[in-house]
Amino acid sequence: MIEDLSRRYFLKSGLLVLAAAITPGAIVLLNASPGAAAPSFRPHAFVELDADGSVTVWVGQTDLGQGTHTGIAMIVADEMDADWNSVRTRMALAAEPFKDPEWGMQATGGSTSIRHRWDMLRKAGAAARLMLVQAAARQWGVEPSACTTGAGRVRHPDGRSAGYGELAARAAALQVPADPPLKKPRDYAFIGTMKRRLDMEDKVQGRTAFGIDARLPGMCVAVLARPPRFGARPAALDADGARQVRGVLDVIPVGDAVAVCAESTWSAMQGRDALKITWSEGSHPDLSNETIAAELLSKLDGPAAVAEDAGNAAEALAGAATVVESAYSVPYVAHAQLEPTNCTAHVEKDRCRIWAPTQGQTAAQSEAARLCGLPPGKVEVMTTPCGGGFGRRGETEVVTEAVSLSKALKRPVKVVWTRDDEFAHDVFRPASICRIRGGLDRDGNLVAWSHRLVASSIMSRLWPSAVQNGLDPTSVEGVEGMPYAIPNRRIEYAIPDLPIPVGWLRSVGNSYNCFTVESFMDELAHAAGSDPVDFRLGLMEKDSRPYRTLSLLAEKAGWGGPLPTGRGRGVAVTDCFGSSVAQMAEVSVDGKTGGITVHRVVCAVDCGPAVYPDAIVAQMEGAVVMGLSIALHERVKFAKGGVATSGFSQYRLLGMKEAPAVEVFIAESRHPVGGIGEPGLPPIAPAVANAVFAVTGVRMRELPFNTEALKTAVA
Repeated sequence: MIEDLSRRYFLKSGLLVLAAAITPGAIVLLNASPGAAAPSFRPHAFVELDADGSVTVWVGQTDLGQGTHTGIAMIVADEMDADWNSVRTRMALAAEPFKDPEWGMQATGGSTSIRHRWDMLRKAGAAARLMLVQAAARQWGVEPSACTTGAGRVRHPDGRSAGYGELAARAAALQVPADPPLKKPRDYAFIGTMKRRLDMEDKVQGRTAFGIDARLPGMCVAVLARPPRFGARPAALDADGARQVRGVLDVIPVGDAVAVCAESTWSAMQGRDALKITWSEGSHPDLSNETIAAELLSKLDGPAAVAEDAGNAAEALAGAATVVESAYSVPYVAHAQLEPTNCTAHVEKDRCRIWAPTQGQTAAQSEAARLCGLPPGKVEVMTTPCGGGFGRRGETEVVTEAVSLSKALKRPVKVVWTRDDEFAHDVFRPASICRIRGGLDRDGNLVAWSHRLVASSIMSRLWPSAVQNGLDPTSVEGVEGMPYAIPNRRIEYAIPDLPIPVGWLRSVGNSYNCFTVESFMDELAHAAGSDPVDFRLGLMEKDSRPYRTLSLLAEKAGWGGPLPTGRGRGVAVTDCFGSSVAQMAEVSVDGKTGGITVHRVVCAVDCGPAVYPDAIVAQMEGAVVMGLSIALHERVKFAKGGVATSGFSQYRLLGMKEAPAVEVFIAESRHPVGGIGEPGLPPIAPAVANAVFAVTGVRMRELPFNTEALKTAVA
C-alpha cells in the first residue's frame, strides 16, 4: 500500500475508487475503500481520465528538457487507444507509486525514465483501455470481445460508440485487471511516430515556470557565502555591513556557510558582498592543478582494486608479437547547467513543502523530513521543470539550506546559488588518468588488455557501502563490460586522496572511460594494420547490439569512401545504459593554429523500441554538442586550496559556430528498450581524437585537446 501518501496528494487526486502501489518488477493494483463517486477514472497512479474525455498522464520523472514526459505519455496513450489531442502530462508529487521499480526511489537519472518502466507504463494504459471496453460492453449488453477502440472511443459493429469520458464513471467501478493484454508492435499508433512535444508550446511562449521562478507570499530570498577552500569554515564573522544593506532581513550561519536572507535576490547578493568573514585554512590549503596531477600520477603504481581479471593478461602481454602502451588523462569537468541551483521551502508546524528543480525527489523528501522531524509523507516535493541538470540536481545540499532557513525564519525561503557558487561548489566529473597496454599476436589479433585507472570515487561520498574492497563500480564503467571479446583482460582501479567532491555527470564513468578505450582501440587497429571499423567488428559478437550499431554507422557515414582534401574520419562506439551508440566524426586541423574543426558527425543508435524518435534525435544531437564541448574546451582549474575557475568567462563552452552538422540514424531493433539521455555523449571525444590522427598522424591523449601541442606536432 501507499504508506506515506500525504493528505494534500490524496485530496488533489480526488476521491479515487482505485489506487496503485509499485513493487520492484511488478504493478500491484489495489481496490481502495468504496466511497462517493469519483470525479475521474484513475485505474493507475499514472493515468487519469476525466468525464470530458481528457487524459492526464501523471509523471514522476523530472522534465530536464529531454522529452521524456511526451514519450511516457505516448506509451500510455498508445496502449489506451486515447485521442492524442486530449492527452496532457502533469508532474506528480514525490510519492511511493512514482518510485523507480528497480531503484526503489523516485529519481531521474541513468536514462531510466522509460527503460525501467516500459512494461509498467504499457500495462497502465492497457488496463484503462480494457476497463473502458468492459464498461461499454456492460452498458450495451454485448461481449467485450466484439468491441474495438480508437481515438478515445469504444465502438461496436452495430454502429454504437461512446467516448472514453462518457464511460469513465462506469469504468471506475470495475476491478482493475492485473495482467491486461498488450498491443503487438505492429499495432502501435503513437509509439515510434513524430508526435508534437507536449511541453513545447508553453516553453516557446515563456509560460513554463522553472524552479528559479518560484514565488510564495511572504517569501524571502537567501544567498550564501561559501568557503573559498575545501574543508574551510568561518573562523570569525562580522555581519554588521550586511545587515545595513537595504532589504536584508537576517544573517544566519548554515553548516560551513553563512546565509544572507533578504527581500530580493539582489539585496541578498549585496548583503553577502558586505559580509566580513575570516575563513579557516581548510583541509588542503596547498591544493592546485600541480598537486592534483602529482596525486593522480602517484596512484598509477602501487596497490589497486581489481575490477576484472580474465585469462592472464601479464603472460599474454609477455608473449605478444606487438605491445602498444599509452597513457591518457582527463580533467575535472563542471555541470555548468544554465539555471542556477535553487530550492524554495516552507516549513510549517505539521508539514514541509518544497519547490525545486530536483532529479532526486525521494532524497529531497528524506532530507527535509530529517531536518523537520516529520514523517516523509508530511513533506511535499513539487518538482519544477529544470533548466539543465546532467546529474547535478540529484544532490540535496540546496534542500538542506532552504529547509534549514525556512525553519529558522518561520517563513518561505528561496535559496539561489550564483554562477560563482556553481563552479566553486559543484560536484565535478572526476579527473582521471590511466595507463593501458595492449598485446597483438602475429596475425594482428588483440590477445591482451591491461588497464590501470585512477579516478576519484563518486560512491565513496554518496553510498560508501557500494565501494567494496576499494572498487567503485561506477568509476570503471566503460572499461569493465566494454563491447569487445578480449581473451586476457586485467582492469585495476585506484582512488586518489583528494578533497574535491565528485558526482554524476551525463553518462558517468563512460564519459571519460570511452575516450580512453576507444582512442586506444584505434591505436591497436593502427598497430595491427587494420581498418578501425573492421578491427572493432572483429572483436564483437556478431549480430549483437554494438555490432549492428557500428555496422549501421559505417553504412550511413560512407566509411571508407572519399573525403574532401585535408579532412579525416574517426569512429568510436559505446554500449551503456541499455543502448548502443556509434559515432563518426569528420574533422580538419588548421596547421597554423592547431585548431580542430568538426564538420560532420554521423550517429547510429540502437535503443530497442524507438518510442519517441524526435526526442531520440534531439538527445543525440545535444549529447554530441555537450561531449564536443568537453573534448575541445572544458576544464576546471584549482589553486590555493579551492576552485580557481569562476563563471563562464573562465570556463569556455562550445559556441554555435563550432557546432557540426549531426546526422542521426535509429536502428530497427529487436533488442529490449534502452536509455537515450546518456549514451550519446561518450563516443564523440574519441571519434574526434581518432579523426585528428587520421588527418595529422598525431594522437590526442588528453582532454580538452591541446591545440598548442597539436600545432607544434603538425609543424
